[in-house]
Amino acid sequence: MRELAAQAWDVIIVGAGHNGLTCASYLARAGKRVLVLEARERVGGACTLAEPWPGFRVSPCAYLAGLLHPLVISELDLVKHGFRWTPAVNGLFVPFADGSSVQLWEDDAACEAEIARLAPGDVAGWRAMYAVMRRLREAIRPEGEGDVWIGRPPTRDMLEARIGDDEEACGLLFEWSMAEYAERYLKDERLQCAVLGQGVIGTNASPFDPGTASIHFHHSSGRMGGMPGMWGYVEGGMGGVSFMLCDIAREAGVQVATGVPVSRIVPGEGVALAGGDWLAAPIVVSNADPVTTLGLLGEAADSGWRTQVEAVPIEGATVKVNVALSELPDFIARPGTDAPHHRGQVNTPLSKDEWRRGFAAARAGQLPKRLWTELYFQTAHDASVAPEGLHIMSVFAQYVPYAFAEGDWDGRRAEVGELALASIGRFCRNIPAAVVDIEVMGPPDIEQRVGLRGGHIFQGECLPAHMWDQRLAARTPMQGFFLCGACTHPGGSVIAINGRNAAMEILTGD
Repeated sequence: MRELAAQAWDVIIVGAGHNGLTCASYLARAGKRVLVLEARERVGGACTLAEPWPGFRVSPCAYLAGLLHPLVISELDLVKHGFRWTPAVNGLFVPFADGSSVQLWEDDAACEAEIARLAPGDVAGWRAMYAVMRRLREAIRPEGEGDVWIGRPPTRDMLEARIGDDEEACGLLFEWSMAEYAERYLKDERLQCAVLGQGVIGTNASPFDPGTASIHFHHSSGRMGGMPGMWGYVEGGMGGVSFMLCDIAREAGVQVATGVPVSRIVPGEGVALAGGDWLAAPIVVSNADPVTTLGLLGEAADSGWRTQVEAVPIEGATVKVNVALSELPDFIARPGTDAPHHRGQVNTPLSKDEWRRGFAAARAGQLPKRLWTELYFQTAHDASVAPEGLHIMSVFAQYVPYAFAEGDWDGRRAEVGELALASIGRFCRNIPAAVVDIEVMGPPDIEQRVGLRGGHIFQGECLPAHMWDQRLAARTPMQGFFLCGACTHPGGSVIAINGRNAAMEILTGD
C-alpha cells in the first residue's frame, strides 16, 4: 500500500468487475496511469469463477455471453487473449406439464418446424413476433457505429426517430408487457408461457407489468460473432472474460490490486482505504453499484445526484443455484442425458396464474409454490470445468424475496434449494436423484459475495423507465468523479461497453 500511495495516479477505479477492467484498459492505452482497487481477493465481480466443490470451476452469477460488445472484443483483442465461445444454436428448450415440449432453435426453419408440431396455428404469429424484434434491432442497434449502445445514451425522442412509424417496434421497446407481447402474436397458451420468463430476467417485475417486453429485447439485441441475438458458452466459464480483461489491462500498464477495500471516495482527490491509507488521483471512477457508491461518497455526494440514486429500484428477486450432477437432467418430454436440448438453454415454465401468484408471494416476503427456472449446462460444451463424468447445472430462478416475512436466508436457504430442484424435477426423471451437491445464492448472498447492493444483478432495474438517458450517467455532477458499471448506459449483463463509454467520457473531457 505504501508503494501504491507513493505513486502518481491519473485515475483510480473502484471495483475490478468486467466494466471497471474495460474502462481501465482504454484509459491506460490512452496514456493514463491507472490503478484498479478490488475489495475481494479475486477480480470479476459478478462475472468471475469459483470452486464451490473440488474440481468444479463455476461461474457463480454470470453464465452465458451474448451482449459482450463486438467493439470491445475487437478493440481489446479478446480472441488473442484466449476468448473462445460456443454459440448456443440449439436455442431454448421448454417442456410442458402435459408432456409436450418445444425446442426453439436459433435456426428459423428448424424453430418453425417445432412450432408447427406443437401449435400449427402459431407459425405465422411466431414469425411476425420476432420480425418486430429484428426490425427494432436493426433500427437502434445496427452493426457498426450506428449502435446506440456506443457513447452517450439517446433520449426517447432520438430512439423514436430511429424507429419511425413502426408502432409495433415502439410498443416492444417502451410499452408492452411480456404477456401482451406474447398474446398479441401467439394463440397457444403453452407457447405463450414458454417465452414469458424472457421478459423478466433479473427483473423485479411480473411478465404482466408494462415494459417487461423490453427486457426480452435487451437480451436479444446483441451481435456476438456477427449473429444477431445469439448467446453462447465461454470456454472455461464466463469468469474467464474478466480474467482476460484483467490481463489486457495489466499489459496496458494498469495496476490491479485485490483484497483492498475502499472506505471513502473524495471526487477529484482520491480514495481512502479501509486500512487507513490514502491514494490520490484527480479522477476516481466507481464500478460499484450506485447505492454502494453513494455510501462511499458520503457527504461529498451531490444532493441532486443522491436523490437520483435513491430512486433507483435495486432489490433483486433472483436466486442463483449451482448444482453438481452425476448426469444431465433426463427430461420426461424428451428422454436422454446427452441430447440436443442440453447444448442450448432450458426453461421450466409456469402457468400464467403461477406467474402472478409467485410474484405476489415474493413481494410479500414469501416463497412461491414453484419457481420459473432457466438452466444452463456448461459441461455439455466444455467438460474441463468439472471432474470427469460429472456435470454442472447453473440455475437462474425467480421469484424469491430479498427478505422473508418469516425467518431469514440463513435459515431458509436449504428450503429454497429444494424448491428450485422440485420446480425442475417435476419435468425430469432423475432430479433430484442425480444431484451430487448444491449451492444456493439468494439476493442477500449475491449482495455479500459479489458486492451488488440488494442482490440486483444489473445494478438496478432495466425497465424502460430506467434505461437510456434515464440511467445514471457516466459523468456525474461531481468534478473528477465518474461511473462505469451496469448502472450506466446501456444497462446490465456482461456487456463491457459501459466501461468503454466511461473511458471515452473521461478522455473527451467535455
